[in-house]
Amino acid sequence: MSGGGLRDRLTDGLYGLGWGAVKTLPEPVARALFRTLADQVWKRRGKSVLRLESNLARVVPDADAARLAELSKAGMRSYMRYWMESFRLPTWTPERIRDSIEVDGVQRLTDGLDAGKGVVLALPHLGNWDLAGAWVTTDLKVPFTTVAERLRPESLYDRFVAYREGLGMEVLPHSGGAAFGTLARRLRSGGLVCLVADRDLSASGVEVTFFGDTARMPAGPALLAQQTGALLLPVTLRYDGTPVMRARIHPAVPVPATGTRAGKTSSMTQALADAFAAGIAEHPQDWHMLQRLWLSDLEPRGEAP
Repeated sequence: MSGGGLRDRLTDGLYGLGWGAVKTLPEPVARALFRTLADQVWKRRGKSVLRLESNLARVVPDADAARLAELSKAGMRSYMRYWMESFRLPTWTPERIRDSIEVDGVQRLTDGLDAGKGVVLALPHLGNWDLAGAWVTTDLKVPFTTVAERLRPESLYDRFVAYREGLGMEVLPHSGGAAFGTLARRLRSGGLVCLVADRDLSASGVEVTFFGDTARMPAGPALLAQQTGALLLPVTLRYDGTPVMRARIHPAVPVPATGTRAGKTSSMTQALADAFAAGIAEHPQDWHMLQRLWLSDLEPRGEAP
């Protein structure tokens, strides 16, 4: 077996162990375990931790080295909380899911759905977006469609799809036009689409100004709103030191009345980026961005996305 094949099987096995074992632990034990794991990973100062710290330096530009280290340590704890909750989420009752999230602005979502126009919720990698999705399907009792990036190995991708489908989501592979067409059909029938939308390094990504520099974000949310008439609502999430996650559904991003499709898409995606930035700046430690994002971080090294 090649080194890559062995690595893929090991990765899949570890995730399988997480979903199989972590949900059986007493919750205080699981929380303590993942907090310890976060601190150990942070102390090693590997590439992911250093990238997180570099990204946080853009979000909090006046932070000194000690403050950045504090933020990255809190960031790894937040990231591991996401995984601990996600491994345990399939065992949570609807009541537990409801009590684990507090949503500000929910009427923007329910009014949009009641109007029958379809709604696109666009989120950054903040907090626990899977918990937010589970709340939509269990507390609001609204099914929705999302997309998932293809992962290696394929068996790991299948695990993620099965996990999210078990929470009541329809999951499509991130495969360009085919996924877009299905999402558009769901919206035209008055449905809900949820997309994580703060990172897109593909050729179709839209350049935006994000914390003072240029990044690229997906065009999909803005294009779907334009083509289907759906409401486009940015959402930000955060933890606050309690077992409850806070969510904010921001005001709708309007489709500009004039301009080309490209111009409208650019304007709407920038509005999303601005809403994401507001939420991230409030709780930077809950932004789980452990990869390169800004173009100036990518281009000098000639790295592939």
